[in-house]
Amino acid sequence: MLKLNTEEILIVICSLVVLSYLFSIVSRYIRVPSVLLLLFAGIGFRALADANGVNVSFSDQLIESLGVVGLIMIVLEAGLDLKLARNKVKLIRDSFFSALIIFAISTALITFVLHFWLLEPLNKCLIYAIPLSIMSSSIVIPSIHPLTEQKKEFLVYEASFSDIIGIIVFNYFIASDTMTLSSLGTFSFNIFFSVLLSGLLSLLLLLILARTKLNIKFFLIFSLLILIYAGGKILHLPSLIIILAFGLLINNWEKLTWKPLLKYFPHSQVQELRHLLHSVTAETSFLIRTFFFLLFGFSISLQFLSDANIVIGGSLIVAGLFVVRLLYLRFFVRTNLFPEAFFIPRGLITIVLFYKIPPALKLTSFNDGILFYVILTTSVIMALGMVFYRKKPEEIVEEGQFSERPDIL
Repeated sequence: MLKLNTEEILIVICSLVVLSYLFSIVSRYIRVPSVLLLLFAGIGFRALADANGVNVSFSDQLIESLGVVGLIMIVLEAGLDLKLARNKVKLIRDSFFSALIIFAISTALITFVLHFWLLEPLNKCLIYAIPLSIMSSSIVIPSIHPLTEQKKEFLVYEASFSDIIGIIVFNYFIASDTMTLSSLGTFSFNIFFSVLLSGLLSLLLLLILARTKLNIKFFLIFSLLILIYAGGKILHLPSLIIILAFGLLINNWEKLTWKPLLKYFPHSQVQELRHLLHSVTAETSFLIRTFFFLLFGFSISLQFLSDANIVIGGSLIVAGLFVVRLLYLRFFVRTNLFPEAFFIPRGLITIVLFYKIPPALKLTSFNDGILFYVILTTSVIMALGMVFYRKKPEEIVEEGQFSERPDIL
């Protein structure tokens, strides 16, 4: 077991942050997402440690905790990056139904692949299929800066909707009873209650941000958001809706015209808070993303690639995901398929949900190598789409989420 002193630990941590920043610069030119470079760096560090007989282990709970915090920050960042307007109704509608229908068809397809391949119960296969059917916003959102504004907005909305839909459906199916009138009623009420609660809590968070006299604001809100998320999970509520609503409310405050509300929260005051949240949220997301994907990559051993069953089963899943997305975008959205069709990455949310599968619902014959294979392969496919997407490097704003996007309405 490798033991480091305090100074050596600090050197390693800071060096990894610098490496992640360099990856962000390099990805601007080679058009390979920086999160994929982090993932491969983690795998490389694992191979190097194994080759030198160095035993370094990390708790699964640590990786899961980083994943949850990263998910909260990414959803908040997505809300702070989206503008709402009447001329965006079609864009929002198309992205929502794209996320919903692709998720539903992919889930059904993967469920039957696992059922007939592993000969496991259908309900357990469904639980495993849900995380594998969710597009990873943690990989999509940091990787779309070379794209046009219209493509970026569509993918940000779609990835955010995919996360929320996937988490809601996953929480429903891991409950003790499903497909009954009572469970469906409770499920519908929870969604309605979360939407209502999101508005009230968003105003409360805004009040705290606007009225506090201390300069320490962000990490207070950050802690409150984590408390809201954790409390919502305990109460089986889709709490990510609350976090997304808070970000949307802050970023679209100028659309509000109710004078009694604007008297206490004028546009100028909220705009200042928006700049603060944009800056600190992006920086924090960068930090969490760095350590999550490095640690997850370090947990992957490439020995699973020598298992033919994993390669065949994983390839079937990846092929199904790609074909479903390609056909839906071609015949229903009728958009330019390039590079949107290549955006099938699975990542942070898939990993987090896999950690949350109850022991009673686990597949006995499922090899975790399939999960690693799907995540790596889908990320490489997206990277290939970005590599062949032509746009001059100087036109790309690297880590564009670090500053507020101009209003393009």
